[in-house]
Amino acid sequence: MSVPNPVLRFPADFLWGTATAAHQVEGGNTHNDWWAWEQAGRIKGGGSARVACDWWHRAEEDFDRAAAMGQNAHRLSVEWSRIEPRPGEWDTAAIARYREMLTALWRRGLVPMVTLHHFTNPLWLVAQGGWTTPDAISRFVRFVEKVVQELGDLVHLWVTLNEPMVYVFQGYFDGAWPPGKRSPREGIRVARHMVMAHGAAYHAIHRLQPHAQVGIAKHMRVFDPLRPSPLDNAVARLQDFLFNRLFLQALVDGVFRIPPRTYIPEAEGSQDFIGLNYYARDRVVFDLRSPTTLFGRRCTTPGAEVGPAGWGEMYPEGLYRLLKRLAAYGMQIYITENGVPDTAQMDRSRFIVTHLAAAHRALQEGVDLRGYFHWTLVDNFEWLEGWTMRFGLIALNEATGERRPKLAAEVYAQICRSGGIPQELLERYGVSGVTGVTR
Repeated sequence: MSVPNPVLRFPADFLWGTATAAHQVEGGNTHNDWWAWEQAGRIKGGGSARVACDWWHRAEEDFDRAAAMGQNAHRLSVEWSRIEPRPGEWDTAAIARYREMLTALWRRGLVPMVTLHHFTNPLWLVAQGGWTTPDAISRFVRFVEKVVQELGDLVHLWVTLNEPMVYVFQGYFDGAWPPGKRSPREGIRVARHMVMAHGAAYHAIHRLQPHAQVGIAKHMRVFDPLRPSPLDNAVARLQDFLFNRLFLQALVDGVFRIPPRTYIPEAEGSQDFIGLNYYARDRVVFDLRSPTTLFGRRCTTPGAEVGPAGWGEMYPEGLYRLLKRLAAYGMQIYITENGVPDTAQMDRSRFIVTHLAAAHRALQEGVDLRGYFHWTLVDNFEWLEGWTMRFGLIALNEATGERRPKLAAEVYAQICRSGGIPQELLERYGVSGVTGVTR
């Protein structure tokens, strides 16, 4: 198979991968809060993660598919409620299965990046107050220490928390996700506890594994005012502060900037890299009827390519803008998620090409970008959306388990195999005004 010569070449050691999360792909995770949410009939279309993609039994088949596409890395998570089904009790069979999966990745030339908390919580933790209680911090650290002791020889890239502010907003502002509360006060307390938990986990990992690289996966959105209005500008800045900057800044200087303003010493300087999850842009309009979004109603630019309701608009320039912004922290950066759901309005292949071209532009300008993980490898259980929203490079029939590559799988494979974006793809998807210079 001939590999095209890329016009936009990325560094030779760049990580090309996809990202997944345990509950969304494994199946059989019946001891966490999302399983309870499903049993309460909260999932759109009646979808179920009972089997999901059946990775608990057949993950290696999809690892083969990723390797065949030319990927050299994979980001996955471990399920807390599998490993610690009861407080302080460890499931050795579950740990052994995760060792099998990680070993299988290495054997296929896929570097693993492991996420320790990807939205789900053990039911026993929920019964004890969940993340609203400071006890969650020590319980999480206990779990992290166990995982690193058992799996650390197979992992050197750790993500402590995936999208903590998404967890806070969805679970405590909107109430659409577990635990289903509409209490911003509790949500801010949870965010503060998660900053503390990350900081404590960061130091615990480094005590056990001094050369590990540890960060978070931070979902960031671009919030641009729709109109040149002081009120629109003010609410856009407020949303940006709370959703994008609050958590990240606390991991730099240890200061949690919402009253009571708190200095958290263990959080200061507690990142070796920043993981950026980027999907879309929101336009923001001041609206007194939108208290849960801080009086900034989110909308889209007229005429923009948009996804399903609430998803936002396709905006590759936003990835460049956020990479440049994160570069000011002076750390390595990984794009830990970037993707688009199946819709009639957006082309996944063009999404990949245009966003990677934007990432390459940031590389040209000195951003220390080390890898890209597309969301996701195989259609999976998409939380509240169930099976009604699909992000996979590979289509899944959830009833039969049958897989079928989508067109975008081959497009991404061309990029991974060549280590950059070939001219043919740039022309096909309308990317112009770029050059092949890298750092």
